[in-house]
Amino acid sequence: MFFKITMERIAILTGGDSAEYNISLLSANIVHQHLDKSKYDAEIVHLKNGEYTVANQQINTSDFSYTQNNRKKKFDKIFIALHGSPAENGLIQDYFDNINIPYTSCNAKVSALTFDKFECNKILRLMKFECPKSIAIKKDNEYSKDYIINMIGLPCFVKPNSGGSSYGVSKVTKGSNLLKAIKNAFSYDNKVIIESFIDGIELSCGVYFDGNQINALPITEIVSENDFFDYEAKYEGKAEEITPARISDQITLDIQKTTIDIYKKLNLSGICRVDFITKGNKSYIIEINSIPGLSEESIIPKQLEVANISLSEIFDVCLSNIN
Repeated sequence: MFFKITMERIAILTGGDSAEYNISLLSANIVHQHLDKSKYDAEIVHLKNGEYTVANQQINTSDFSYTQNNRKKKFDKIFIALHGSPAENGLIQDYFDNINIPYTSCNAKVSALTFDKFECNKILRLMKFECPKSIAIKKDNEYSKDYIINMIGLPCFVKPNSGGSSYGVSKVTKGSNLLKAIKNAFSYDNKVIIESFIDGIELSCGVYFDGNQINALPITEIVSENDFFDYEAKYEGKAEEITPARISDQITLDIQKTTIDIYKKLNLSGICRVDFITKGNKSYIIEINSIPGLSEESIIPKQLEVANISLSEIFDVCLSNIN
């Protein structure tokens, strides 16, 4: 007797309307390449300008289905490989919740919080985690260069409050460059965060839930050829990413414990990444990435390799632990 194996149909969601569009495409291709073909029937679904398409067919948004060869095709689960809006800010999660399709990322509320760097850091401080000192300004509000420098000091970082891949981020060492950096950040977001500079080691720690427990991955140390870990350093080979990081066993354990605590207390889901700056024995949380990059140049795949975890295995873990 032969039994037909029913494979789960997976939509790998990519695209979006943010500056991270191209990184999303790279991540989706990696997921598609490494998903277990004996277990999953996966297709890349592209989102652009509010329209979802797959295999040159438009998705029916009422139930996220499409028609091929006169047959209606639906998806069992969504693997979200879309960075920036509307995934990392939680907008798309509400949509999938409303049509009852599970997905591999944090829920809408958690995503919205982690995407808002300033508000997230405020919550983290209330939970007794360490974060650099920061202030936020909005595009339509008045702000004073002198006030910002008095509050935060120099050097400082100016960043779009929401977003990733270091788009619009500047390191400011002279007061005369501050307003230009703020204007640059405002070209990516209507809210800007100005953060104190900490002269330390930049570290990043991946984290995921395996169905039984939360696990921290080996830590990556980032040594940029540029002033900081900007887009060029991240994606154009202008940085050395050393995994495991050249830090003491105690600092390693402390950061991994902190990363697991954050995952637990903020109710994170799927694969996430927490970025730190460590100075001496003290580590400061820079930001939380709820949908980190999965391209060949991204940090998470390198950490998985050191942990001897295949991409196929981790993607299976992500899809198996949603319902």
